[in-house]
Amino acid sequence: MKILSGTSSLELSNDIADVLDVPLIKVNIERFRDQEIFVRINENVRGEDIFIILSTSPPANDHLMELLIIIDALVRASADRITAVIPYYGYARQDRKSGGRTPITAKLVANLITKAGADRVLTLDLHAGQIQGFFDIPTDNLFAQPVFEADIKGEYSRKERENIMFVSPDTGGVVRTRALAKRFEADIAIIDKRRPKAGESEVMNVIGDVEGRSCIILDDIIDSGGTLCNAAKALMDCGAKDVTAYITHGVLSDPAVERITNSVMKEVVITDTITQPDAVKKCKKIRAVTVSRLIGEAIRRISNDESVSKLFD
Repeated sequence: MKILSGTSSLELSNDIADVLDVPLIKVNIERFRDQEIFVRINENVRGEDIFIILSTSPPANDHLMELLIIIDALVRASADRITAVIPYYGYARQDRKSGGRTPITAKLVANLITKAGADRVLTLDLHAGQIQGFFDIPTDNLFAQPVFEADIKGEYSRKERENIMFVSPDTGGVVRTRALAKRFEADIAIIDKRRPKAGESEVMNVIGDVEGRSCIILDDIIDSGGTLCNAAKALMDCGAKDVTAYITHGVLSDPAVERITNSVMKEVVITDTITQPDAVKKCKKIRAVTVSRLIGEAIRRISNDESVSKLFD
């Protein structure tokens, strides 16, 4: 097994390498003045089992192109098996035709990765489960649930956990929310909302009695933060004791940090699938937990041809 990191995931890659006790492959990734990307693998990879760790996070197009070029370089260097480890799969929100004459870009990206020469894909909390079916190669979709479960147990006392209510920010996230709530034998609530256009949402109703409860909102992506902050306000208006959010992928585009800082939320917990700028790291209401051990164990199991699904039994 050998591990290679793209420029978007250096911190996470180093943590995963530490977990596996495997050094990262030496690679040069450069950009010419016109922003063309050039890759040179500085080690022999012939016949090796290679894992590329690279989130297609903002700027999504640059990192996606970087991933494709790295795959091509490894194919031409005669690597035996190439696994694209994509902690955050960009374009995942474009998983269906949202209207007439619109693309299904998540499928297009899957085609590009497959055509470039990847033999397998490993990712985390896809926005929609059906994206796994967009690939014609084996695809493992991990879940951040064990990481969040451990963090909640560390942050809430046994007595406090009896008052937790897990909240799905929309009907599409009910399965994810119910799965974690079951681990705590807790109740769930659902935010009924409508989205007039991309990036905007309007809370219509809160389904469930949240009065006096410590609410934990679960979601896969936080972008501008508008939906999350509106949901938190609606919960507090309905009598919730406090509101915390656990979100897998912190895209956190402007003005997310400002909105979270000024919101009624107690805390927003994200994972390190996306490398964050200093503005996010300095925000007192945002805290990151690592998925390096989860991804590292999945990589080890894939390399040894062991079951990945048993990680979540």
